[in-house]
Amino acid sequence: MANWFECKVKFDKMMETGVPKTVNEPYLVDALSFTEAESRIIEAMTPYISGEFTVSAVKRTNISEIFWDETGDYWYMVKTMFITIDERSGVEKKKASYILVQAGSFKDALDNFMAGMKDTLSDFEIASIVKTPLVDVFKADLAHTRADREAAKKELEAKENAAQKAELEGA
Repeated sequence: MANWFECKVKFDKMMETGVPKTVNEPYLVDALSFTEAESRIIEAMTPYISGEFTVSAVKRTNISEIFWDETGDYWYMVKTMFITIDERSGVEKKKASYILVQAGSFKDALDNFMAGMKDTLSDFEIASIVKTPLVDVFKADLAHTRADREAAKKELEAKENAAQKAELEGA
């Protein structure tokens, strides 16, 4: 089971008007500890942010599952109530579970959620669907070792340096 941490990254972002603005954007990271979450968000954000940035907050989330849709631009939090019946008293009990759904719209979020839940045997009801401010979600990269990631990073840097050199020679 994944442990999801919300990490807020503070940096200067160039706005559409051309004016830089300091923003504090939330991201989600799969990690085993707060330290690993901070390390992973720094590693994930470094290629995308020019200049300095800081990790302003790291907090554990209560997300139990994520339904992915690579065509979706937004993240929706679906609060699901799983319904069980106490065998002794016969009383209906509801247990909340939070599922993050990637989608392009509210309707797509509902459709993606229902598609993800189609094989569920438990009775459930949707308590709420809320659009989150999350910018991106980073899964754990279990297929690669740290050495593999560092080698890929060096390769990417070499390509960027070659592109910059070619651009300077062409100018």
